[in-house]
Amino acid sequence: MPELPEVETTRRGIEPWLVGHRIERVVVRDRRLRWPVSRDLPARLRGSTVRAVGRRAKYLLIATDAGTAILHLGMSGSLRVMDADAPPLAHDHVDIVLDSGRCLRFNDPRRFGCLLFTAGNPLDHRLLAGLAVEPLSGEFDGELLWRRARRRRVSIKAFIMDSRSVVGVGNIYASEALFRAGIRPGLAAGRVSRERMAALVIGIREVLNEAIGAGGTTLRDYVDPSGMPGYFRQRLFVYERTGKPCRKCRTPIRQFVQGQRSTYWCPRCQR
Repeated sequence: MPELPEVETTRRGIEPWLVGHRIERVVVRDRRLRWPVSRDLPARLRGSTVRAVGRRAKYLLIATDAGTAILHLGMSGSLRVMDADAPPLAHDHVDIVLDSGRCLRFNDPRRFGCLLFTAGNPLDHRLLAGLAVEPLSGEFDGELLWRRARRRRVSIKAFIMDSRSVVGVGNIYASEALFRAGIRPGLAAGRVSRERMAALVIGIREVLNEAIGAGGTTLRDYVDPSGMPGYFRQRLFVYERTGKPCRKCRTPIRQFVQGQRSTYWCPRCQR
């Protein structure tokens, strides 16, 4: 599933192609995404100019004169910028055609993504209104996370993956950040000290920024808007490295299932 670095990489990739350009038409080939694409979406976006491309958590926000398109890549979605007359492939569900002759094409084989529209403030939308702090913002620090974790029995990995604690920290980057902070993923969130929580915040920031710099992580489907995979996979310390030696201490990496997700950790480096 595309996580925050993949979504931010996508945002940066599509922004220069969209901002300042008029939307000539929207082609919807298949409405059946996580929520059906509204039948009036093409009419609402047609003729409007794209003013900004933002991100909130794992949602892309395409702001236009008419309102904001809210887009989520789901589990297997990707966006490509290409010639508007390029023949569509299987699972190319939506095209946003621009006055430049290019289009933003949304491909989603599993159709868990979404494309919604709001004429109001997108941050007030039901999908975004309850989200917590952004991990790369100045508001995110160890003290904030420590206070939110007080008396919480949930594991620290589940805690940082909860969008009510901090947004955008998915399975890959939660495992990697906990390794960098030296924290065992099954430890109860309420038992993590202030000092270790501060180290975890640093780990989260580092791993997300490094992943963005590498274009994200491609495990299976993800490609950026130019069709290139992300290269952060080569820098992973624990994720999907079960049985392989820890890059720091050579202890075999272990795996267990946590909340129906695979968790990877080093039993020597993480306590």
